[in-house]
Amino acid sequence: MSRYDEFQAFRAELNEKILARGTTQTRRFFTLDTKTYEAGALDAKTKELLGLSASMVLRCDDCIAYHIDQAVKAGATDQELWETFDIALVVGGSIVIPHLRRAVAFLEACRARG
Repeated sequence: MSRYDEFQAFRAELNEKILARGTTQTRRFFTLDTKTYEAGALDAKTKELLGLSASMVLRCDDCIAYHIDQAVKAGATDQELWETFDIALVVGGSIVIPHLRRAVAFLEACRARG
C-alpha cells in the first residue's frame, strides 16, 4: 500500500472511531475544522495553502499530507504548492526542511494517483 493510500485509510478509520466515541466537544471541533476550510471571503484552495504553510511550520506531517491532498483536489498547481513551501521555510526556518522532504514525497504520491 502506498504512503498516500496508508494515510487515507488510517485517517478514515480513526476519524470514524473518534467521531463515534468522542464527546460533543470533539465532534464540534471536527465540524469547526471542516467549516473553516470551506470557501468564504477566501476560496477553499487558498485556505488549504494557508493550512499547509501553518502545518509545515508547526511540523505536523499528517496535517501537511492532508492539506496537500485537499489543495490538489481544490486545483492547486505545483507552482502554488512550491511557493507555499517557500513561505513555510522562511517562517519556520531550517527545522522545516525534513517536513519539506516528506511534503514533496507526499505530493509526488498524490500526483501519481491522478
